[in-house]
Amino acid sequence: PPRILTLEEPVLHMDHCIAFAVHGNPAPSLHWLHNGQVLRETEIIRMEFYQQGEVSEGCLLFNKPTHYNNGNYTIVATNQLGSANQTIKGHFLEKPFPAASGLFSFRMQCTPKFLCVDSKAFSFQVSIAVGLAAFACVLLVVLFIMINKYGRRSKFGMKG
Repeated sequence: PPRILTLEEPVLHMDHCIAFAVHGNPAPSLHWLHNGQVLRETEIIRMEFYQQGEVSEGCLLFNKPTHYNNGNYTIVATNQLGSANQTIKGHFLEKPFPAASGLFSFRMQCTPKFLCVDSKAFSFQVSIAVGLAAFACVLLVVLFIMINKYGRRSKFGMKG
């Protein structure tokens, strides 16, 4: 019956690869499950392997995986004498926007561990910066209008 020799966590080479090696005689058929559901091969996810005697070695390849590809990956090897499976966790990317309770979620955001910013204070600072920028723009427009209106008159009534 088939026996799974190795199943490794995803590693980035040219593509992300979950490496595996399966032993079996007769050669087992291989398929994958993602979170318990049958995994269909696509342009993004494909399996490549080669048979060397009684051992099948290869990779489940991922071309630029996202957070949707995170989860448990199970290899299932089956032949006439039985089947074997083994599961590994694949983690590729974090979710880009964690679930927020409301439209704006006010909590501590620590991008680098040493730099923590309270998002409420940060949004206040941003609103002040935007207000100052708007005030500076209005002031520049008013100065431009005044220069154009009063700057065209000749001084002391002299003509050029």
